[in-house]
Amino acid sequence: MSGPKNEKLLITRGVVTEALPSTLFRVEIENKTDLPAQATEDKEEEKEILAYLSGKMRMHRIKVLIGDSVEVVLDPYGGKGRIVKRL
Repeated sequence: MSGPKNEKLLITRGVVTEALPSTLFRVEIENKTDLPAQATEDKEEEKEILAYLSGKMRMHRIKVLIGDSVEVVLDPYGGKGRIVKRL
């Protein structure tokens, strides 16, 4: 298990901007209000995070390409995320 059951997941949408080795992706987050505490005051600033594919997406060999809209579960500490759905 990944953590306590009462932990609230931060789910947001974004667009894949770069594909990196080892199924890592750079994702530009759309909705800045869902970000953890370090979110900036400037709403216009684009936030990019590093994201990896979830196990189900790897298992079913779902391809993610640059420009795809994805749903990301954010790490509560910030900086990384897990891609759980391709939109």
